[in-house]
Amino acid sequence: MSADDNKSTKAERDAAEKAVLDNMARLKALRLAREASMPQAAPKKKVAAKSGRSATGKTSSGKSSASKPAEKSVALAAWLAEQRKGGFRT
Repeated sequence: MSADDNKSTKAERDAAEKAVLDNMARLKALRLAREASMPQAAPKKKVAAKSGRSATGKTSSGKSSASKPAEKSVALAAWLAEQRKGGFRT
């Protein structure tokens, strides 16, 4: 490759990079303007439920209360099986 080819290739890359950065800046400005124009939602109040949970996040029986219900895991397993059956791999 000659020096002219290298310069033109670099100029094309720089122009493409500038176009991407300009587009990102434009989209960010639009997003911020849209968010500023939207009414702010009132913060949700947390209701303190008496669950017998200690500061460590465990219930009085010693099991973690952060575990997911069995329904969700079954639904996830069914969804994954459906995806595999449809030819999609995860």
